[in-house]
Amino acid sequence: MSGGAHVDPSNKKIALLISILALILAISETLGNGAQTKALAANIEAANLWNFFQAKTVRMTVLRSTAEAMETEAAGKPSPAMAAQIEKWRKTAERYDDEPETNEGRKQLMARAKVLEATRELAMAAYHQYEVASAAVQIAIVLASSAVITGLTALTFAAFGLGLVGIAFTLIGLLAPTAVHIF
Repeated sequence: MSGGAHVDPSNKKIALLISILALILAISETLGNGAQTKALAANIEAANLWNFFQAKTVRMTVLRSTAEAMETEAAGKPSPAMAAQIEKWRKTAERYDDEPETNEGRKQLMARAKVLEATRELAMAAYHQYEVASAAVQIAIVLASSAVITGLTALTFAAFGLGLVGIAFTLIGLLAPTAVHIF
């Protein structure tokens, strides 16, 4: 350095702290974006399955109602052709309700949608943990930068502490997203 300028060694440590905080921020932001994308995809897929469930319900109801109407119209004595048609509609309605071989009966659609809803909720919980982590680390970076300017050691300790909070919430989001509820 020219002119005998002195570099405070604590500034190098704070610069290293800021670099580590920036790394933690990048990790928590990346994980947060991934969790958000997973939640949105699961939400869309669950909505599609619930729409399919509703369509199956409408079809099933129409077939059952039509079969009952035809049975009533025949006054309990349907012709063999009518009886065959009624039976066919009832079997189709039953298939709409429970179709394990294709996994597209109402029961199966409901189960699949509920799994996706649980996936969405877990991903959203993780996303919220990553958001808290990112906020803590961003504030820590600001405090660490302020410590360089002001020379206040307390700001460095506060930045370090918030950095640890950021790491903790990143790990919570990764390992146990539903463990902590802030909002």
